Amino acid sequence: MKKLLLIFSIILIAFPEHGCFAQSPKGHIVIIGGGKRPDYVMKKIVELAGGENAKMIVIPNASSERLETAQRQSKELMGLGAVSSDYVIFSKETADADSNLRKLENITGVFFSGGDQSNLTRDLLGTKLLNRIYEIYNSGGVISGTSAGAAVMSEVMITGNELINPDSSNAFISIRKNNIETTKGFGFIKSAIIDQHFIKRKRHNRLISLIIENPELPGIAIDEETSIVVYPDHTFEVLGESQVLILDAGNAKNIRTDKNGNLRADDIKLHLLINGDRYNLKTKKVVE
Repeated sequence: MKKLLLIFSIILIAFPEHGCFAQSPKGHIVIIGGGKRPDYVMKKIVELAGGENAKMIVIPNASSERLETAQRQSKELMGLGAVSSDYVIFSKETADADSNLRKLENITGVFFSGGDQSNLTRDLLGTKLLNRIYEIYNSGGVISGTSAGAAVMSEVMITGNELINPDSSNAFISIRKNNIETTKGFGFIKSAIIDQHFIKRKRHNRLISLIIENPELPGIAIDEETSIVVYPDHTFEVLGESQVLILDAGNAKNIRTDKNGNLRADDIKLHLLINGDRYNLKTKKVVE
């Protein structure tokens, strides 16, 4: 028995990105659906990170203009009350440099910028830097992000690419099997799939496709200027100017495809939430 416990302990040390979820995280997650970021949403991030004691770090790797984005968003967080706000810019090869890891010492809040979520996962997955971010979350810090920085939050991450209809761009003109490309995200949210810019960019087709193909995972669709604040008890609250949709195929019936790959299903559940509404990720129910 002691030998088994020793082996398990070694596994947790060797693979901390998995082991970090063995304990209940003490931190919060703020996921913004893109577009304009209301000041009160950004202030909430600073508040959860410690208010006047908040020490923030911006990770702009999703952006095509990393330095400009990092400087602007770092300044924004300072202006909203953080005691300090810095940024770290790196590549996959330089992510684990001592200088980068030192920048995350004593950090209480992390903000992932928008852009291309695949850039974030390319540069961070499998790094000590990401493990340090997990540690910040587990110890009570806040992890936040917008747009691409929202997409990376779930374990199943939408890349934004289509596999069958590559010419439809943001329209996502079909609800078809094996069309929506996903890859591994950062896994702060394991029990759902996150989508963003949802109502503004009419992304219903892609999320409906995914939840039918992954019925065990509800889709959390966050519109622009809107966020969800995820608490340690696995409930979240909507905070923002628009809406959040929950699409749940967990009890859907008669799921199948036709000869063209078009999906069909009965009894898909929809929740349409507004500012102040709450949802439980464990029970998959709206909190009344």
